[in-house]
Amino acid sequence: MKGSKGLSKPGKVYIVGAGPGDPGLLTLRGKKCIEEADVIVYDHLVNEDLLGFARKDARMVYAGKRGGDHTIPQEELNMILVREAGKGLNVARLKGGDPFVFGRGGEEAEVLSRAGIPFEVVPGITSAIAVPAYAGIPLTHRGYTSTVAFVTGHEDPGKGKSGIDWRALSGIGTIVFLMGVKNLAQVAANLIGNGKSPGTPASLIRWGTTADQRTITGTLGDIADRAKENRFTPPAIFVVGDVVRLRAELEWFEKRPLFGKGVVITRPEPQADEMAELLLREGARVIRFPTVRIAPPESWEGLDGALGRIEDYRWVVFTSANGVGFFFRRLKEAGRDVRDLKGVGVCTIGPATAAAVEKLGLRVDIVPREFVSEGVVKAFQGVDLRGKRVLLPRAAVARDVIPRGLAELGAKVDVVVAYRTVNSGRKRSELGKLIGEGKVDVITFTSPSTVSNFFEIMGKDYALPAGVEVACIGPVTEKAAVRAGLRVDILQETYTVPGLVQSLVEYYKR
Repeated sequence: MKGSKGLSKPGKVYIVGAGPGDPGLLTLRGKKCIEEADVIVYDHLVNEDLLGFARKDARMVYAGKRGGDHTIPQEELNMILVREAGKGLNVARLKGGDPFVFGRGGEEAEVLSRAGIPFEVVPGITSAIAVPAYAGIPLTHRGYTSTVAFVTGHEDPGKGKSGIDWRALSGIGTIVFLMGVKNLAQVAANLIGNGKSPGTPASLIRWGTTADQRTITGTLGDIADRAKENRFTPPAIFVVGDVVRLRAELEWFEKRPLFGKGVVITRPEPQADEMAELLLREGARVIRFPTVRIAPPESWEGLDGALGRIEDYRWVVFTSANGVGFFFRRLKEAGRDVRDLKGVGVCTIGPATAAAVEKLGLRVDIVPREFVSEGVVKAFQGVDLRGKRVLLPRAAVARDVIPRGLAELGAKVDVVVAYRTVNSGRKRSELGKLIGEGKVDVITFTSPSTVSNFFEIMGKDYALPAGVEVACIGPVTEKAAVRAGLRVDILQETYTVPGLVQSLVEYYKR
């Protein structure tokens, strides 16, 4: 954008608190800033799932800052913000927790102010309060204390002398130290040396608010030794105070049935969100590894022809939400809409597909009791199909149970290709690395194509290591998995994504 003198108008930098790790704790304002940014500069502690809110053309800049090892020095980082905004671009600077709570957000804002770059600070939920809450530790409680202090466990080494008043700090009811693991023994010694009882309850919480959260408790006198025994490493929050006793009663996050379980979703990206959300609620570590990608058909000729004579059909049968999406998108592109389906009955293979249709304002007439192809055929056994035309828009590769079964009932079935499932192009190393690190507990398959493409990616002779379970949605997918040489450990009776997640919950509860 050009000003009155022909000079480029600078963009704006949004210094956004990205929260403590759980992507659900990002503020609505923070999400909006990510969605609208041209450039996103993010730190190590920022959950990369948040980058999914960005535009496809947004440029990502990883700023590092892991355990004192800065991928980009702070001075250079400051200049990146100035330079990108100076080009007229909007920059989202994502910082873990809150940018003004031990986040150096104030320093970055000073640089922007001096450079004449417009900026906005978007507060985030600081790990100082969120992480103890997820560990079941309220920082204040009427029965314990009404005072709390937040302290950095890693002061600026250039200051020379500590700015912490340890004597005054020792009198505070609850003390929360951020970035204090490396100096844990020294922090504990300073508190004890200034009057804090060695028996004061203390807790360390690592990777708080995420599926990797790990908590140990002890006392101020022994917490450093416990940390060594448990090989505790950053990032972690250190909490000191009697409120730590409440964890035994108030712990909730780590008690969820799938807590810490690494669950791989092999569904295509657009359809993974519902499953990911359900798994996150149960505490799982969600690993997105789509093995298939949904693509348009190689030719629209079949579907377009059917849409051109849609009034000739008595029924249209949808076997997936993908078929629904491509069918109605193509219908709209032809200048038509749901009104052109007047007199056409609609059958869907299951409730998820039915929901996709009903979102468009169209009533679904038949949903079988069994959400498989055989169930669709059974559902039509009481319907007069003699001489009736039935349209089946589906994937390029699919079983012929429905067209064959409906033809036996007297229908004239037109099968048209509405979409294809193709290999996602993901690399074997992406999942192999996580499996090797022991971060994968179960791999889920939701269709035969997710199974076949899994082995295309991992190799036809690939064998899952012991300890990695397999979960399938429905008997058709199970058969495909068994044919591929997999042992299916989890199979639910309700052939839906919520049913699959519930089966995982019940399996791990047992």
